[in-house]
Amino acid sequence: MMKQKSWFRSLLECALSACLLAFLAKALLFFVTDVEGTSMQPTLLAQDKILVNRLPGYVHQVKHGDIVVLKTSDYYVKRVIALPGEKVQMIEDKLYVDGRLQAEPYLSKNQQEAHRLMMRFTENFGPIEVPKGELFVMGDNRKVSRDSRNGLGFIKQRDVLGTVEAIYYPFSHIRRVK
Repeated sequence: MMKQKSWFRSLLECALSACLLAFLAKALLFFVTDVEGTSMQPTLLAQDKILVNRLPGYVHQVKHGDIVVLKTSDYYVKRVIALPGEKVQMIEDKLYVDGRLQAEPYLSKNQQEAHRLMMRFTENFGPIEVPKGELFVMGDNRKVSRDSRNGLGFIKQRDVLGTVEAIYYPFSHIRRVK
């Protein structure tokens, strides 16, 4: 005859299993962090709390336009602009990757403000070829962003910790990020 578990023991085992699964998911699949600074405005604001998917960082499978958290000498949140072997160029506030004009709808608010002030939003550069195993990244607030153009240089793919999936706090900012 099989001995029946007590209700309390079943509840305790279930709670411990849930805690273990949550710990493993956080340790292996996701992490949370805060956005510091203004380099990704208006997409991400200073002090937004974000959920980061670790899987792309493990397998180096980031795509154009992904917002990534990376670790060099410090931690940064930037947008992937060009992948290894691609040529990136900026001409008159228009981004070209391998000679193809890239749509950047996430910049419209910042570009409109710069153009209203009769300023160029992003200085011309390139063409620059991205070395094997590295990425070219920029912030969405290009006037103040320290990125591949000015100080960070190319980013090693192994320095990508993951892709930003969502803002979870403050509650008024909750949304999926892409």
